[in-house]
Amino acid sequence: MDNPATIKNDPYASLRIPEFNYYLVIRFALVFALAMQFTIVEWKVNALTHDPWSLGLIGLAEVIPAVLVAPFAGHIVDKREKRGLLLLCVLAYVLIGTGLFLLTWDKAVEGISVKSVLNMVYALVFLGGIARAFLSPANFSLMALIVPRTLYANASTWSSSSWQIGGMAGPALGGLFIYFLGIHWSMLLVVGIFLIPLYCLIKIKPKPIYYKEQGESFLEGLTKGMRFVWHTKVVLNAMALDMFAVLFGGAVSMLPIFATDVLHVGSLEFGFLRAAVAVGSLTTMFVLAYKPLVHHPGLKLLAAVFGFGVCIIVFGLSTSFILSFFALLISGMLDGISVIIRQTILQLKTPDDMRGRVAAVSSMFVGSSNELGAFESGFMARAIGLVPSVVFGGCVTLGVVVTTYIISPAMRKLDLKA
Repeated sequence: MDNPATIKNDPYASLRIPEFNYYLVIRFALVFALAMQFTIVEWKVNALTHDPWSLGLIGLAEVIPAVLVAPFAGHIVDKREKRGLLLLCVLAYVLIGTGLFLLTWDKAVEGISVKSVLNMVYALVFLGGIARAFLSPANFSLMALIVPRTLYANASTWSSSSWQIGGMAGPALGGLFIYFLGIHWSMLLVVGIFLIPLYCLIKIKPKPIYYKEQGESFLEGLTKGMRFVWHTKVVLNAMALDMFAVLFGGAVSMLPIFATDVLHVGSLEFGFLRAAVAVGSLTTMFVLAYKPLVHHPGLKLLAAVFGFGVCIIVFGLSTSFILSFFALLISGMLDGISVIIRQTILQLKTPDDMRGRVAAVSSMFVGSSNELGAFESGFMARAIGLVPSVVFGGCVTLGVVVTTYIISPAMRKLDLKA
């Protein structure tokens, strides 16, 4: 029998669990397909309107249902079998992707006004937000049912890295596929990628349900995850830090306009800019698999988010494609660090019977911040200009980090070894 200490120090320990490998493929493929789909939709909407406000509305269309439905979704996830719920979510995404594929087909929308096409795109994105409200807590809860608790930190590193890489590689390859295949066939490819998680979910056995009936009212059960996060200051601070950083540092959502109007490049270079963040995340994954952030992780989280804000400011001020590429590359590396630390904190601190609800809270305040950040970026770009809005967001990110450092001794003293 393997020595527990040896297993714990093995950077590949969780990868030796077959079901966890299927889980990683599911997580990567879903995020990859969704991120690629979002990028294609951004490029299509920008081609139709050339308006940052229209780009911002894409994020708003997804974030509204994701936030409103999340508390109910988390409560349902805790009371239901996780694998089955994930299957339903993936099937929903297949249908939504098919609808977007038709809307990017010129023959299918012939005779339909641009405004009507935009409204239908926003409607499908809205439905995707509802599906995502269930996807996030079900995905988060499933991991804890696959790996033993002693491997949560290791599994969180691989899980967060696969999510981060998928989330960044999807847009990067989305830009490249737009260049080589066109918008229409790129969207069909997204639908095909959604079929991969369906196969992997079949290879994972149904998992037990740990929900405990405690005689509480529906409203109490619904808000239990929020109360837990509020009273667990390390979890609250990690969520808030990541949320505000992504919310105000969401310059990536404006990349299509930066590529065409500021850097004066095409879809190929746009794909490379997206790929820069993915390469940074990939680097983070390999480093942290061998060098877990167990010593002073709170301070490292603060430093990573601070560096992320600096990169956003540099990107906003840059008129050089090379400088912009490296600013995004480093931002991807730093963002990967913050995501891995936050996910490890959530896995270690959350009770088994509350994982769905806590993950739903995380989805509301962190997962949705990307889309809300896209809306904020579009609004600010129209209000004060594209470049000033990005620089402003980076400065706000720096302010959030400094404030968190001052008011949160729990974050400064965080030790994941405990």
